[in-house]
Amino acid sequence: MMTRTAFVHRIAAASPDDVSGLSDAIASGVIDPRGITAILGKTEGNGNVNDFTRAFAVRALKDALRPHLAPEAVEAVSYVMSGGTEGAMSPHFLVLGSSETDNAGPSPALAVGGAHTPAMPFEQLGRLGQVALVAEGVRAAMADAGITDAADVHFVQIKCPLLTAERIAAVEASGASVATRDTLKSMGLSRGASSLGVAVALGEIALETFDEAAIGRDASLWSGRASASAGVELANHEIVVLGMSRDWSGPLAIDHAVMADGIDVEPVRAALRRLGFAANGQLTPGERPALVALLAKAEAGTSGRLRGLRHTMLDDSDISSTRHARAFVAGSLGALVGHAGIYVSGGAEHQGPDGGGPVAVIADRRLIPSLVAAEGSPS
Repeated sequence: MMTRTAFVHRIAAASPDDVSGLSDAIASGVIDPRGITAILGKTEGNGNVNDFTRAFAVRALKDALRPHLAPEAVEAVSYVMSGGTEGAMSPHFLVLGSSETDNAGPSPALAVGGAHTPAMPFEQLGRLGQVALVAEGVRAAMADAGITDAADVHFVQIKCPLLTAERIAAVEASGASVATRDTLKSMGLSRGASSLGVAVALGEIALETFDEAAIGRDASLWSGRASASAGVELANHEIVVLGMSRDWSGPLAIDHAVMADGIDVEPVRAALRRLGFAANGQLTPGERPALVALLAKAEAGTSGRLRGLRHTMLDDSDISSTRHARAFVAGSLGALVGHAGIYVSGGAEHQGPDGGGPVAVIADRRLIPSLVAAEGSPS
């Protein structure tokens, strides 16, 4: 019986337009481009409004895929670029997709689905219209993954738009208004509304329980599985759903955790243990190859304090707090898993509790020593 099997490949990047690793993997047959659902990337820009490394990377990735796919198939891939690799976070791409097989391994297994929303009128950014649009898009991505139960979803990665001066002017010329005229603040509002859309789609929060004024302001409203990144390179939303499904088989599995703050690694350690890692301290050298991907959100808590001690992330006028938070959380998680090839995205409005954020861990069960030992051979 044929089933879908997910693949996830982490490919190092020497620059935002370095797609040589992807091209080599396609040429060697390691990746079948026809099965690609999404490409997530950490690029080394500033992660702010004027971070064009994201668009640069998307252009390079599309150019790399065009010789292999029809134009509509190239555009159907979700390209989620997250700018900012502060600290020692290593720039890389995560290529996710699926293939059909009749001998894939255990089930349930990682399931991957993607969806694109229609272009959003920019007067809806940061408002209930964006929440509803994203919720619909998440449901479409779940359907693409064949996931019917929201409880089986472990992570939803979204790329959402932001406002620019040109976009604001066009909205106001039409007689409408925008939620904010501050382009940097528009990133947070877009991430926040998108994340609330995830929460609504997954049944974490009911749409009728909050109003527009809560978006970007009420930190008590949050999703434990949303990760949103805003960028200038798109006008719609590109959505990737990751979960576990009995309709999929294969070696890959996913679990998730929610950090209460930037050094709260214990929930992540628990997720690693659930996947089969020992995770008593950090991952052992023998376990590290089994960690396929780690994705996390990072945010400077609005209180200006971390476990009672003052921090200066919100008071630094030279460096955005999102950049501080990315580096800080990447250091915390890097120490746990033993390397810095991890995907940490800053700006966690409505993504986990104030100052914390959701985390997803994807593992290859064939390479986890404890599982191999228990079964006598790789799955």
